[in-house]
Amino acid sequence: MIAEEATLARLMAAAQKGDKPAYNVLLSEAGMWLERYFRRRVPPHHLDDLVQDVLLALHNKRSSYDPSRPFLPWLAAIARYRWVDHLRKVYKHEADLLEDSDAIEDSEEDVVEARVSLERLFIHLPEKQAEVIELVKIEGHSIREASERTGQSESLVKVNIHRGLKKLSALIEKAE
Repeated sequence: MIAEEATLARLMAAAQKGDKPAYNVLLSEAGMWLERYFRRRVPPHHLDDLVQDVLLALHNKRSSYDPSRPFLPWLAAIARYRWVDHLRKVYKHEADLLEDSDAIEDSEEDVVEARVSLERLFIHLPEKQAEVIELVKIEGHSIREASERTGQSESLVKVNIHRGLKKLSALIEKAE
């Protein structure tokens, strides 16, 4: 059974008055709602922990619920804040793993091979297209900087990048 808004609001109001059976049903129904809420937002192995975290927050914040207001938006707000906290924690952990000093470094051979491959591809492009792709996409210069270095207008730089990348893409697809 999935309770609707009015039922959940009544259960929460009863739980605030100390009705333990109503509180148990509320937690069960809220847990099912939260599982559906988070199913598309987090990997399956994080689902149970996040649902439990929100149910604990619901328990801790139950006195702040206003029975004259809808219950689900109140629960959704708690869930959304817990989800954002969860994402911060996960991404911080992932970033810490990436900063590990044991990370594999690029070898000089890989860099040279990549550069040779690029040069082979750039042969098939007009010089102006290859030049602006090199400046903007590889060296990281802005469109304005590439415009100043090449004497092309900013619009022409954008067009040349677009056309050059489109041609490179076609060449690579054809080679595969």
